[in-house]
Amino acid sequence: MEKTYEELLREVIALLAPLAPEGRTVGEETDFVADLEFDSLKVMGFVEKVEDRFDISVPLNLLPDIRTVRDFVVNLQRLLGER
Repeated sequence: MEKTYEELLREVIALLAPLAPEGRTVGEETDFVADLEFDSLKVMGFVEKVEDRFDISVPLNLLPDIRTVRDFVVNLQRLLGER
């Protein structure tokens, strides 16, 4: 059964929360670089967590177009639908 956008959003936020700077809340509009201070190493660590959690492979060529949590979840939902 496919997960809804809202279910995926909750799961992605749960994965991101421990990686966020102290005092920052994570939501749909959260920007990976501006709000979460992600660099390439943090991005790769997060992608690895997502791949393990959802048992998928995230193509690296998607990453340059992803700025917000919403962007990521929309792409994740598409990837899960393609399995």
